[in-house]
Amino acid sequence: MNYTGIEPEIDELVQLVVTDLRGSKNIDDSDFYGKPDKHEVHSVVDALFGIVYPGYYKDRNVKIYNQSHSVAVTVENIFYHLNKLVVKALDFCRRRGTVSEEERKREGFRICSEFFRKIPDVRQLIESDLLAAYDGDPAAGCLEEVILAYPGLVAITVYRLAHELYRLKVPVIPRLMTEYAHAKTGIDIHPGARIGEGFFIDHGTGIVIGETSVIGKNVKIYQGVTIGSLSTRGGQKLSGIKRHPTIGDNVTIYAGASILGGETVIGDNTVIGGNTFITSSVPANTKVRIKNPEIEYLTSDHKWQVDEVKPGDAWFYII
Repeated sequence: MNYTGIEPEIDELVQLVVTDLRGSKNIDDSDFYGKPDKHEVHSVVDALFGIVYPGYYKDRNVKIYNQSHSVAVTVENIFYHLNKLVVKALDFCRRRGTVSEEERKREGFRICSEFFRKIPDVRQLIESDLLAAYDGDPAAGCLEEVILAYPGLVAITVYRLAHELYRLKVPVIPRLMTEYAHAKTGIDIHPGARIGEGFFIDHGTGIVIGETSVIGKNVKIYQGVTIGSLSTRGGQKLSGIKRHPTIGDNVTIYAGASILGGETVIGDNTVIGGNTFITSSVPANTKVRIKNPEIEYLTSDHKWQVDEVKPGDAWFYII
């Protein structure tokens, strides 16, 4: 192709795009510097792992012999970047001009201080999640393996950190944090969910936990589980309303189960079988499964054989 003389057409195309960007659509905003940078949020999350798991994640650019000095550098670096992100998020979501820059800076500093004061409590919860993963999975060779290799623990760790910022009413950033974990692990936990200690996600891919979910202590869930809402057709009118289930203590939810609805309560010590679809409450100490499924086999002589799964069979426990 001869490219000679194409400049006028390129100029025309550029002008077309530039003109469209000056329209009235919400996506036209091109203020690059007034919004939180999601890549900086990702960097903060990665750095926070160096505080939660100091012997496993570290900034390789920092060479300090004294651990206290190393922690000081890490904390100050995270605080600086997080504070900058929080101030931008407050400005971004409250609309510029409603509060002064000085007020936003004070509020951002207060939020970051409160967040760091909660780090010991968050680490204690994550310790309980680590032990739940190790105790609950016979495939786990050691605690170190769980920390380094289990995507469920990664997703839970990011959620626990993001949840503290969510509780402090920080806009946008908590969701960017958990969506970062979602992209890395395939596990989608909204930062607004309330999850008790000893939470174990096994395998994990495809798990969804909605914003208003409440999950008790020592809960174990497998891949493909949805703890979601019945319907979102109400859109923003449903904001702030409990749309997702409550899961009691010591509950196990096997692969592919869907539990939906804000009024749905799963009682303590209940086992939810794989591929079940639940939209109403289940009492404590109950086992739920799909009744009498049939499996068909096509044999080498092209005849179909049917096996019925007996009610006593533990087919739904297979993962």
